[in-house]
Amino acid sequence: MISLELTLILPKKLERKLKEECERSGASIEELALEALCRGMDEEIDPSDRAELYARLSEKYLREAEDLLSKDHVQASEKLWGAAALMVKAVAASRGISISSHGELFSFVRRLGEEERNPELRRLFSVASTLHQNFYENWLREDVVREYSEDMKQLVAELKKLIRTPNCQKGSDQSF
Repeated sequence: MISLELTLILPKKLERKLKEECERSGASIEELALEALCRGMDEEIDPSDRAELYARLSEKYLREAEDLLSKDHVQASEKLWGAAALMVKAVAASRGISISSHGELFSFVRRLGEEERNPELRRLFSVASTLHQNFYENWLREDVVREYSEDMKQLVAELKKLIRTPNCQKGSDQSF
């Protein structure tokens, strides 16, 4: 997989629609753009490539959040949420599971916590959800967001260990 960064300049109407779809579906702009590109090119993404994409995007968002912490803790909150959600999607994709809503994210994390006998995964993902809420409501202080960023680093690291490699993958693409 190569790394290619693009800047898309969109008409305001399309930009607004894209943001609404991201919120509705719980997908990142990059995810939606990739899906549209693949549909337009009549291409499929296999689960292991999807897992790799999600993991790389998660790590990118974590780095961006770190840069934002001292400048804009509200934006950092959303990047931290995105990093957590995308790493959950990476684990799911590595197992052939497709997640397409916030509810499915929470259900999958709950199931992972049970499978791994690690309730800390659920607690940490709840912190991620609080950060997501903070993006819209701006009620967390900067020092709290900074503290929660450490929780997100822990969550992303723990989830990354749960990504299955292609030779360990069971089943085919399924919805959660």
